[in-house]
Amino acid sequence: MQEKIQRTLSTAVQTLLRPLVRVLLRNGIAYGSFAELTKKVYVDVAFDEFAPDKKKQTMTRVSALTGLTRKEAKRLHELQRSDTRESEQRYNRAVRVISGWVNDPEFHNARGRPTDLPIDAGTGSFSALVKKYSGDVTTQSMLAVLSVASSIEKDGDRVRLIQHAYVPGDDTAEKLRILGTDAAELIATIDHNLVSDENALRYQRKVSNLHIDTDALPAFRALSAEKAQALLEELDAWLSEHEAGGKQDSEPGRYVSLGIYYYENSQDKEDPS
Repeated sequence: MQEKIQRTLSTAVQTLLRPLVRVLLRNGIAYGSFAELTKKVYVDVAFDEFAPDKKKQTMTRVSALTGLTRKEAKRLHELQRSDTRESEQRYNRAVRVISGWVNDPEFHNARGRPTDLPIDAGTGSFSALVKKYSGDVTTQSMLAVLSVASSIEKDGDRVRLIQHAYVPGDDTAEKLRILGTDAAELIATIDHNLVSDENALRYQRKVSNLHIDTDALPAFRALSAEKAQALLEELDAWLSEHEAGGKQDSEPGRYVSLGIYYYENSQDKEDPS
């Protein structure tokens, strides 16, 4: 049984790695660099998550778990970790600003729709929106982030919401950061479902069909984007209404996310089946 699981996992990993390696090669990351990153993550995860119950993790155990020598495990453990918190915070804050604009009545017109905002004018301004939903990010920094993503457009001293979602536009670096965060969340959900009891499983579904008429693909792209956006906006509004902090004695909030994705294989790419 264990051998079957390992064979299945090996196949799954190869399938998972193909699009990732495509991104790496396209952006100049050779195998040696990827291998070093992989070894570092192996060591970090072994130290952080696989210590014996109520015992301190040891280099010997990490070496045994990862298959690396104690010397190599020690070297990798002592390397400084990449700090992704800043980029993740920028992404999350941009999402929160747009969510606040869409859901907070302070930034709506008389019909309850997101309105054009003066950049600097106190209550109901873009500056007030940024201060309320993005912490210590400056107004000009958030303007720049959302402008690059084509989420907003400026008209004199006012700013208009163009997209009800934060998509990083032509910013390749930002898109690659999202590759890390969003793909990691999906894999973490799958991992949770592999080891959890049935009553603790998390929702993770997709629809697929191997025989769709090619002429119908543009219509399905448009339909899936429209339906997914509508659902995400509905769920985003619900989440905004249930944020922690409304009560004086409330506990700190928890991070949650729900992803909906569209995939379409090309004839010159691998067959998903």
